[in-house]
Amino acid sequence: MKTDRKGANPGKAGGFTLVELLVAITVLAIVAVLGWRGLDTIVRARVGLTDDLEQTRGMQLAFAQMQSDCDRIVLPSTLNNRATLAVDQGRITMIRVVFAENQPSRMQVVAYRLRDGKLTRYESAGTRDLKELDAVWQAVLTDTNPPGVQLESNVASMAVQSWYRDQQGWRQPGQSPNSNAVGDSAMPTGLQVDLQLLNRGAPMTKIFLLGTV
Repeated sequence: MKTDRKGANPGKAGGFTLVELLVAITVLAIVAVLGWRGLDTIVRARVGLTDDLEQTRGMQLAFAQMQSDCDRIVLPSTLNNRATLAVDQGRITMIRVVFAENQPSRMQVVAYRLRDGKLTRYESAGTRDLKELDAVWQAVLTDTNPPGVQLESNVASMAVQSWYRDQQGWRQPGQSPNSNAVGDSAMPTGLQVDLQLLNRGAPMTKIFLLGTV
């Protein structure tokens, strides 16, 4: 006698039920959302880190340029006791000496300005003509000079302090130890520059010696 096995378990159907498919789809959707959020967090963190590194690199380059300019600042005694440095909050103006191969040394006016969150650097053409140098100096002090090259953006503030020969501490702009001093004695020997970037907790600080070259 033969036994018919086809109808042994008629209630069991092959494959997944609708409920099982819905559960599987829901689980996959949750995993996909979690994975996307994790990837988005990683991408955002990487973008933020890249921006921070770019800002830090930009500040380092700006400080390196300031160091080069401060090293080559001209002493007032070289220019008949003309002022060769003017500092204020958000601005530094100086006269520096420049050298070219097989050429006599020349002087140029260099100006750092912070305006609308942008730190710029302007430099005039090198010259040996004192009248021309005086004209450029006045133009820079009155902000009638051509615009400078942008060094960094998103800068909240630039604070400048001066160190004088009396070694009585850092002084704010306008706090010269001797208002009657002229020439080299009226010029500080060092500058401290604090650059505060937007969305940064602490400023980046650099100290520069003047006239070391």
